[in-house]
Amino acid sequence: AYLSKGDVEKGKILSKKCAACHNFEKGSGNKVGPEMWGIVGASKAHKSDYAYSDALLAMKEKGSNWGWQELSEFLTKPTAYAKGTKMVFAGLAKPEDRANMIVYLNSMSDNPLPIPAYTPPAEEEPAAEGE
Repeated sequence: AYLSKGDVEKGKILSKKCAACHNFEKGSGNKVGPEMWGIVGASKAHKSDYAYSDALLAMKEKGSNWGWQELSEFLTKPTAYAKGTKMVFAGLAKPEDRANMIVYLNSMSDNPLPIPAYTPPAEEEPAAEGE
């Protein structure tokens, strides 16, 4: 539900918290952290020119990708998601902030993924009398 309402511009503003360690533009290179261009949908630890933590390298070996849910969990609290990560960022507690950040990250790509549409859960029909 949050992703379908995600705002690229709000995510771009949030990304300023990350700019000390990450670049977002294509070809801008790594800083303390890897460049974020094309991260959504990419395999974990996918940049060959960056020295990832053992935690993320182990995830890569398992074939894990940075999907919508994985990014949300990582951005909630990186050290809890990837024990041993070098990323010291505390995280984004609000789901709407994570959604805004993720749709912004998705826009930073040659091939952005379609944002999943929100489908509300089906309501259960009340049981008929006598059942």
